[in-house]
Amino acid sequence: MIIPVKDIREDLIKIRRDMEIIKNILLSEGELTDCAKKELAEARMICREKCISHEEVKKRILKCQN
Repeated sequence: MIIPVKDIREDLIKIRRDMEIIKNILLSEGELTDCAKKELAEARMICREKCISHEEVKKRILKCQN
């Protein structure tokens, strides 16, 4: 399946807006839920070597489109 870069960009913009909303809610409430704390702790345990950079993601997406 080929996804146009324009669609990916629009999705990323929507994600950025959602993250800003979440961030503002968290700042106003002042504390994370137990579930969010658990997920954050799990995410922090992921070894950085298993993650890929934003640049690598872009390369992979563009490679799939060609």
